[in-house]
Amino acid sequence: MTSSANPALSQWSLDREIVMSRVIDAPRDLVFEAWSDPKHLPQWFGPKGFKVETFEIDVRVGGVWRFNMIGPDGTVYPNRMRFRRIERPSLMEMDHGTDQDDDPGMFRFTVTFAEQSNGKTVLMMRQLASSTAQRDGMIGFGAVEYGYQTLDKLAAYVAGMKR
Repeated sequence: MTSSANPALSQWSLDREIVMSRVIDAPRDLVFEAWSDPKHLPQWFGPKGFKVETFEIDVRVGGVWRFNMIGPDGTVYPNRMRFRRIERPSLMEMDHGTDQDDDPGMFRFTVTFAEQSNGKTVLMMRQLASSTAQRDGMIGFGAVEYGYQTLDKLAAYVAGMKR
């Protein structure tokens, strides 16, 4: 595991987290592949109407994904994600923030993939902010709504991968 510049992110706290989950009608290995393969991840990541422009993507422990999310109105949001843990096919953990060193708004991002007996995948997405105020700001910005839009895009994308 790589260290985070923000010590608050090393201890989980319920009052600083945002949790979203979704059942995806696809096998766990396929859903994990959509998250962990550099050719798939930029194709679906981000809220509805957003596009991704990748500058660098190295999906491995310690690797970085630097990208812009471009909103429907053309607003550019620089992003950087550093991959902290990858446990194929059940878990990915990243630090996510703007594309700058020591970003004070960086948050921890954990995704788990659980396989149901019917071949579907239960995906759980947990975001940990460094403070309750940061978490409240993320919620106010639309993190929950945008997170579910992102999961909708993932579900649609893996449905196309299954064919």
